[in-house]
Amino acid sequence: MRIRKKLKQALRHFHVTRVLLSRLFFTQYPLLAHLIPMRRCNLSCAYCNEYDNFSQPVPLEEMYKRVDKLAALGTKIITISGGEPLLHPNLELIIRRIRSHGMIAGLISNCYLMTPERIRSLNKAGLEFLQVSIDNVIPDEVSKKSLKVLDSKLVNLQRHAEFGVNINSVIGGGIANPEDALVVARRAVELGFTTSLGVIHDGHGTLKPLNELEQRVQHAMRLLGKKSYARIHKFQDNLSQGKPNEWRCRAGARYLYVCEEGLVHYCSQQRGYPAIPLQQYSFEDLRREYFTKKACAPFCTVACVHQVATLDNWRDPQHIDPIAVPSPQPSLQPGGMGEPARA
Repeated sequence: MRIRKKLKQALRHFHVTRVLLSRLFFTQYPLLAHLIPMRRCNLSCAYCNEYDNFSQPVPLEEMYKRVDKLAALGTKIITISGGEPLLHPNLELIIRRIRSHGMIAGLISNCYLMTPERIRSLNKAGLEFLQVSIDNVIPDEVSKKSLKVLDSKLVNLQRHAEFGVNINSVIGGGIANPEDALVVARRAVELGFTTSLGVIHDGHGTLKPLNELEQRVQHAMRLLGKKSYARIHKFQDNLSQGKPNEWRCRAGARYLYVCEEGLVHYCSQQRGYPAIPLQQYSFEDLRREYFTKKACAPFCTVACVHQVATLDNWRDPQHIDPIAVPSPQPSLQPGGMGEPARA
């Protein structure tokens, strides 16, 4: 089993490297899409703005159409998110469809429903990456996504998962003990997983600076032996100190967020822009958004978009003026299940 997992890991790294190289010089295609098969969640974390408790799963045939369309646009990575995607009755079939196009398949889950049988089913479907957000050590009124509750799930993942696992811990936004993030991260490293750190943002994905203690936790995270595959230090250093970043957000082009209604948005925190049906989304739309400035970019904490933008920050200045976006709401949201902001 250990040899099999090592081989799978090597193949994943090769696949990711090949994908990144293939999109480095072809800016007309998306690299990453977040795809939402259902908005319903089995939890109700106080900070989250990405779930409800009533939505039905998107029908399988419709999900197939969306996966096929993303493939036709040249997308290379699809991350399935929610809500809680493990609630979708045909999740494994959706993953199989993604892999049938040669795309990388990822999943973001709270892991409450993750059993050994489900892990083996996801292995068989071809899942390549899983991210689990753990917000604290002991559950409280803000979040039940706690190490105490989920540790047995993590052990099962260590024993049975053939896909990569990243554990995202969180600071800010009502999390009572910032030091919990280090406890969670150390446990992740102990189990052989990668780690990342969620940085506060409000309901529109913009900045809420870290306090002194939170900044110390952020720094300590970087000293852990098992580094995250998705760290962008310059972005997070500026944000943690309340400083803006100067970068070229390629949301709507290199990164797509497809909601449960099948509309393309900039990201989970800017739903409503451009809100074009995926089936109508064209290469002209991709090029327009590639060159469109985003008004929310300077204080954005949505790490998935940051990571994708690093491929293009050195080229192609954006010359189309941004659309007006709403002012940030006073309510606070950490990186969220859909797009955790990582340090």
